[in-house]
Amino acid sequence: MLTLESAVETVVRQSDLLTESNALLVAISGIDGAGKGYITHQIAQSLEQHNLNVAVVNIDGWLNLPHRRFSNINPAEHFYAHAFRFDALFAQLVLPLRDRRSLSLEIDYTEETATAYRQHPYQFDQIDIILLEGIFLLKQAFQTYYDLSFWVECSFETALERAIARSQEGLSPAETVNAYHTIYFPAQQIHFERDHPQTAATAIINNDPRLAS
Repeated sequence: MLTLESAVETVVRQSDLLTESNALLVAISGIDGAGKGYITHQIAQSLEQHNLNVAVVNIDGWLNLPHRRFSNINPAEHFYAHAFRFDALFAQLVLPLRDRRSLSLEIDYTEETATAYRQHPYQFDQIDIILLEGIFLLKQAFQTYYDLSFWVECSFETALERAIARSQEGLSPAETVNAYHTIYFPAQQIHFERDHPQTAATAIINNDPRLAS
């Protein structure tokens, strides 16, 4: 497993190999509640100290609305397949920004608890590194898009504790436990079985004291 410092060094070295016409695309993924956002923020801050222009893209704004992303029929399978508007994310934002380094875009954006989209602007100029953060980014269909990818390692137990603490989607503790055991964690198990994200990642970053050696 890599430390945060080693992950930053890996990104900096890889960025030196790119042509000036492209941004480095780095995926940071893990299970729900792994602390991906925290890790991404720490990496971004360190990269900026290397005078690199960093774009942090959290994919949660690209969620489908609840009526689309959730179903009582095979809830985990449905969430795995329909949680995000991945096609639009990559076609409209991620790949054009990677290829051009600059982008101005307005999208249909949503919050976790929203029932309707709102307009959200993106404005990027001469980006060196894109940090793309979210779940399911290491599905097989997307793995070849990335120059680097990091899997944030975390146990289900610790992830659930974090989810309860932050009241994800405005749920009560009991509702959170039920949602994680019936939807989110089973969907991640599908992800593990089909996509092998830990193996696919360039490296693994531990973000769970329970797993510390």
